[in-house]
Amino acid sequence: MSEDTTIVDPGTTADAPSQPVPRRRGRTTLLIATAAVLGLVAGTCTGFLVQAHRAPTKLPSLSQPVVTQAKGPGPDPLSAAQDHRVKTNGDLRKLLIARPKGTREAHWTGSDGWMDMTEYADSYKKPANAFPDLINNEFRRAAVAGWEQGGTTTVEIRLVQFRQEESLKADEYADNEYFWAEKEAGTRSWSLPGTGDGMAYVHTRPETKPGYLPMYSAEAHAWRGDIAMEIWIYGTRPIAKEKIMDLAKRQVGRL
Repeated sequence: MSEDTTIVDPGTTADAPSQPVPRRRGRTTLLIATAAVLGLVAGTCTGFLVQAHRAPTKLPSLSQPVVTQAKGPGPDPLSAAQDHRVKTNGDLRKLLIARPKGTREAHWTGSDGWMDMTEYADSYKKPANAFPDLINNEFRRAAVAGWEQGGTTTVEIRLVQFRQEESLKADEYADNEYFWAEKEAGTRSWSLPGTGDGMAYVHTRPETKPGYLPMYSAEAHAWRGDIAMEIWIYGTRPIAKEKIMDLAKRQVGRL
């Protein structure tokens, strides 16, 4: 959560911001990606050293048995209910859960509910670092929904889709979010049923700043196919486990 994510105490000066502006925390996968590259290089060097001291291995014969081609009709194509890409290649915004009654639509979600790569990178503390990282991770698009409740609580939900031409980027993205969420002090966590490795987190220690109310937060992350789900709740009071779990379960069900 960046430094401008604030809810103003009514007793503060008039020049302070009057509305909470939820902003995604300054997180990138650069740390994890760098560690993975270093590990790969070290493993490769070790492999070359071991191979250099081994005797040459006799190559197998190039003559191989002929494999008979299967006969009969091929499998039937998946139905629309079975093929998840029928959903995810359409309007991703339709998979977002509906805004609850009695809440106000958040102005910071934009006019059309879409976020392109530039807008998404700009939600980090260091957009210049996030942008090339999103390119490497094959970012495709993101759909966003958000609302304000009672003047003290805000919710933001994002469905981030990746091209996944080379690897399961949505899975890697979710793993990175787990890593950063668990590093925060005073954090409680729970598994999300039916997601495999999805997690929900409540941060019990608020972010504080002189002249502002304390800011509590909770988050949830999971993935389905080529889509990573992220949910953020901010409020001036501690956020209950039931609140973040309910939102996460309902949004996962939509996927």
